[in-house]
Amino acid sequence: MRFSDIPGQQSVKQVLVQSVQRQHVAHAQLFRGAEGSAALALALAYAAFLNCENRPHEAEDSCGICVSCQKIDKLVHPDLNFIVPVTTTKAVSKDAVSSKFAADWRAFVLANPYQGLNDWMQHIGADNKQGSISKEESLQLLKLVSLKAFEAQFKLVVIWLPELMHPAASNAVLKLLEEPPPATVFLLVSNAPEQLLPTIISRVQPVVVRPIPEAELTDWLHAVHHVPEAKARQIAQLVEGNPGAALASKDAATADNDYFTFFVDWMRLCFSGKVDKMLTTADEFQKLGRENQKELLQYALTLLRKVLLFGVDPQLVPHLPTGEQQFVQGFSRFVTPRNADTITRELNEAHYHVERNANPRMVFVDTSLRVAELLKMA
Repeated sequence: MRFSDIPGQQSVKQVLVQSVQRQHVAHAQLFRGAEGSAALALALAYAAFLNCENRPHEAEDSCGICVSCQKIDKLVHPDLNFIVPVTTTKAVSKDAVSSKFAADWRAFVLANPYQGLNDWMQHIGADNKQGSISKEESLQLLKLVSLKAFEAQFKLVVIWLPELMHPAASNAVLKLLEEPPPATVFLLVSNAPEQLLPTIISRVQPVVVRPIPEAELTDWLHAVHHVPEAKARQIAQLVEGNPGAALASKDAATADNDYFTFFVDWMRLCFSGKVDKMLTTADEFQKLGRENQKELLQYALTLLRKVLLFGVDPQLVPHLPTGEQQFVQGFSRFVTPRNADTITRELNEAHYHVERNANPRMVFVDTSLRVAELLKMA
């Protein structure tokens, strides 16, 4: 994994690179980001950069071709170790610890490093069981760090979702952070750092992983994952900077719907108040299927927010595509602080009812009539 493989996050990458260049590598770092964020990907790219054998002092990324990089890329480097939440499964019926799931973890991460806990539990066949980092794992961890690095400059320990540690495991990690073994770097990757012991938080250097800007996420989906540009932009608007959610949306078995055109036509219909055409459009909405209906409503909420922000100050919504900018500019006259909250509430309620299997045609007509009334209040 190279830093260049990860969309956005330029400021975070720069901080990580400079810590190595200046030889100020913290012995424990906490990559904190939402589920589906680039937190794990950044930790892996940092691990490769730390132990790259062909890295000039001024380099800003690992080389990707030395023995160390190749092993880390395959997650088989003897000095790269993982502690992850696990549970008993059909394959591992007792004493579930991370080392017994090493092959599963490699396959899981190499397929997509932006996945979450539920994806991992499904991958290992955990059924409905909850994953955790058990107290037995603390013994394994202590044995692990007692050994010197085999090949690399640093022994790396990646703890994925440390908030799921058993208290015994938390105490073991705390002890190691208080008295760090030489040439050992702990990389904690957390979705909920507020659940960690305050004493652990106080001993790690935070690395805050923020959502990826819409334009950068669109370019990444289009250039790297070969998603058509219009669809990539639509996905980027829906997922609000989350690459994991973007990839899940890309891979979902949904039709290639043009939500922007649908929403524009829908709002014009509401503004005109033509009930007969609302009924016809409701039929089209029903044909989309439930997942696409939910996605359309989520997209509508995202675009509505842009419309409101544009009306307040166009500088708050930079980088709008040309086609969207014309609509957003025109529609901003009819979505104002007077009615925006209520329209948002109506769309949220429509999403709620569709999610709970209400008749989508009735939901659409009812929402359309309510929005039509609200647009007159601008």
